[in-house]
Amino acid sequence: MTLPSCSRSPLLPAAPWGLLGALAPLAFGAAPLALGANQAQAAELNLSDLKRYGGPIEAREQVTSLTQFSDVQPTSWAYQALSNLVERYGCVAGYPNGSFKGAQALTRWEAAALLHACLDRITEVTDELKKLMAEFQKELAVLRGRVDGLEAKVGELEATQFSTTTKLSGLATFVVGANAFGGSDSAAVDAARAEVGATTLTYDLQLSFDTSFSGKDLLRTILRAGNFAASAFGGAGPTGILSSLEVAFEEDAGPDVLGIDKLYYQFPIGRSFTATAGGRVGQEDMLALWPSVYPSDTILNVLTLNGAPAAYNKNLGPGAGLWWQNGGVSVSASYVADNGAIGDPSLGGIGSRASAGTGTVQLGYAQPQWALAAIYSYVQSGVEVPGTTPLTATAFADPASRTLAFGLGGYWQPKQSGWFPSISAGWGVNSTSYDTRPIDGAPSTSQSWLVGLNWSDAFAKGNAAGVAVGQPVFATALTGGDSPADGNYVWEAWYKVQVSDAISITPALFYLSRPLGQTTAPGASFHQLGGLIKTSFNF
Repeated sequence: MTLPSCSRSPLLPAAPWGLLGALAPLAFGAAPLALGANQAQAAELNLSDLKRYGGPIEAREQVTSLTQFSDVQPTSWAYQALSNLVERYGCVAGYPNGSFKGAQALTRWEAAALLHACLDRITEVTDELKKLMAEFQKELAVLRGRVDGLEAKVGELEATQFSTTTKLSGLATFVVGANAFGGSDSAAVDAARAEVGATTLTYDLQLSFDTSFSGKDLLRTILRAGNFAASAFGGAGPTGILSSLEVAFEEDAGPDVLGIDKLYYQFPIGRSFTATAGGRVGQEDMLALWPSVYPSDTILNVLTLNGAPAAYNKNLGPGAGLWWQNGGVSVSASYVADNGAIGDPSLGGIGSRASAGTGTVQLGYAQPQWALAAIYSYVQSGVEVPGTTPLTATAFADPASRTLAFGLGGYWQPKQSGWFPSISAGWGVNSTSYDTRPIDGAPSTSQSWLVGLNWSDAFAKGNAAGVAVGQPVFATALTGGDSPADGNYVWEAWYKVQVSDAISITPALFYLSRPLGQTTAPGASFHQLGGLIKTSFNF
């Protein structure tokens, strides 16, 4: 049980009897209070009365000026006495509604609670104080017992509660979508319809746990599960265009299995360096700058990779990185191996030929409205590069291949939302070499590019809209001198309706002009049109 108190009150003077006798009628009412030792002993304890006056101290107001009281007038007989109290002790207790309630009587419980609150501030025990303590012995015992009980319960809760340094956030996504295939390549059209032509309802769940031990470091754990893998929106089918909703699973896991998607630790070194290391960390987690403001959680993953999917391949696995930042300038270096947890050097490991590793160096410069970045990545065989055509996919998968990927990207955004959109653009070029001479017609050079526009507060505050167009990785030069015909254009448009702070609904359309690239039947055409409605829940 607690009562109004002044947090700025000094230690009680040596004569608390006089203070209580004077302060009680002023603070809690003008009705008389018998405090003398010659009065009757305390009545039987009434716990209902105790609960009645159990409001927390924080619920009461600390008043530093009598003008804050709505019911205290200068004509009141107690006005001068209250003024003296405020001047002497700095404040006086009030009630949340701005009243003093001077006519409200003070019970023995209130007096005992007031005495209990003052005991820990007393430096000298006088005879008068001993009399007060004897008078309210029963009430003080109950108060102390309740306080001790509450402290014990709080201790038990603290021992079993979730870590106070860990924050949990979640994202649950449901997608209803379908694809239509057309063109004169009837064999490809029939195969695509048979494999991924159905309308599907899929989900993705991500749970992120962020823990800090010093306030400057970060231990991030992301649990993830979903069932996109067998749908057209998880990379299945002939398109090779991976959706941003694709769910990553361990090799021994399957759909609807909740597993570790990411687990890494990030910490500062000095004032300008940040280090990252983890058993499952993404390439993007170790970059000081992401040179795009086109949203990463949109529709097609290939349109969120800064126009250079090979350089920004988001390789995921054991890895470490270091970045330096000073003002707007940043330099990042990292290494991540998809097969880094495999002990057999012929199948994996860190720094081996079978690591499926990505080594990255990025140089960036950012200002509040714009940013530019150049990136260079050494990409080993086996790294899954999003959005490749079937022909260039064979180059990245060839065990004898290695690719040097370079990218330039940047963005500009207006100071305020309006009709003019934010602009993100990027370009990438890749050079693939082979340990053994490949057959003629293997990709040796490939390129990609992207332009993305997005509007914030589109048509209504909180809503957003976007459109992007580009070419995923396509071959521009082949071994043996053959001329490639591997081009493929990708386009998407979407509008996000922010239903509430936690729920959004995003209808979208996307189109692929030639998803099979050079493997399309000669002289024939094959294209894909898709639509979906994505509902996201943030918590």
